Amino acid sequence: MIKKEMIAMLLAGGQGSRLGVLTSKVAKPAVSFGGKYRIIDFPLSNCINSGVDTVGVLTQYQPLRLNTHIGIGIPWDLDRNIGGVTVLPPYEKSTNSEWYTGTANAIYQNIDYMESFNPEYILILSGDHIYKMDYEVMLDFHKQNKSECTIAVMPVPMEEAKRFGIMITDENRKITDFEEKPANPRSNLASMGIYIFNWKTLKEALIAMADQPGLDFGKHIIPYCHDKGCPLYAYEFNGYWKDVGTLHSYWEANMELIDIVPEFNLYEEYWKIYTKSDILPPQYFSKESEVEKSIIGEGSDIYGKVYNSVIGCGVTIGKNTIIRDSIIMNNTVIGDNCEVYKTIVAENVEIKNNCRFGIGDEVENETDPHIYNSGLVCIGEKSIIPENITVGKNTCIFGETVYSDYQNNTLASGKTLIKAGESV
Repeated sequence: MIKKEMIAMLLAGGQGSRLGVLTSKVAKPAVSFGGKYRIIDFPLSNCINSGVDTVGVLTQYQPLRLNTHIGIGIPWDLDRNIGGVTVLPPYEKSTNSEWYTGTANAIYQNIDYMESFNPEYILILSGDHIYKMDYEVMLDFHKQNKSECTIAVMPVPMEEAKRFGIMITDENRKITDFEEKPANPRSNLASMGIYIFNWKTLKEALIAMADQPGLDFGKHIIPYCHDKGCPLYAYEFNGYWKDVGTLHSYWEANMELIDIVPEFNLYEEYWKIYTKSDILPPQYFSKESEVEKSIIGEGSDIYGKVYNSVIGCGVTIGKNTIIRDSIIMNNTVIGDNCEVYKTIVAENVEIKNNCRFGIGDEVENETDPHIYNSGLVCIGEKSIIPENITVGKNTCIFGETVYSDYQNNTLASGKTLIKAGESV
């Protein structure tokens, strides 16, 4: 019989609605990051770098690009006869069919998959964080403490603690209590949504709590284990970790990659980040082009000027165009004489000549100020923007737009332009 010491279950079904139009057609873990990667590459690379060679990826929302990207796991050396990577969408069952309704419900619906490897430990991961972590070190901590559930935690500033699930521990890091987003936090150890469970403990908890609506780790499984007296421990992580769940944090994490000494280093030999790469020609820079402090993906043609930006693969930037503090994703074409400031442009967008983005004063966005803020412009994938258009700050454009969609060739700051037929 197959026996794996630890297998990973990677939750990648989330829509990521706070990323607005970036996730209208694609699951959050499949969103481009850092020029050539996708967000899910980070936890997958962590798995193989940590010696975890069996990963179940639980997908749900808009899974096509994620499934195509993962394939049979070749880039991460996860194309194994035994184990490897398996994509686990919700499926039709004889008695009832249901979508994954919560993080733990998704795991519960895949008990048979986990059982087939007869594991001792289950590692639960989220598919939408940017970080490097050796899960083997966390497993050693779990074993040393004879823990039944170990939760990775990260110290956060006390004033931010109320945004997280907070763990209260004794001097040995044993968890004595926990609070979900407390108004008056008693600790600053925030849960990172990374758990190691003894398989027996997890299985028992999942079955016992199966009927809870929206079955969730933080709300149901961990309280159940705690109430049963299972030893729970907090594993403290002090490296770089970023939840890229909002447009501003996503933009910020990309910008941090191009710091002179980046806090998060994509170039380390001993902890590589693997991804599915298309076979592309090298970048091309024309004689007139200028590039400073930027990442430029393979197959991109640069005729303009790029400063402090992250440019994906297969991008074209036209003559006399200036790109500054922006993220331009794969296969986007930007025409000549454009100015692009603090803008996130999704994949396969076409921007015609003489367009300007991020111009003018900041005004609160009229439809979704909680999404489109921080002075950013956001353009959804496959959008088309005609010539001579000026776009303000805290704006959003999605769809094949035409002149009549703009008032005096302008989309003022704070405005949202989503074409009929594009659902967000």
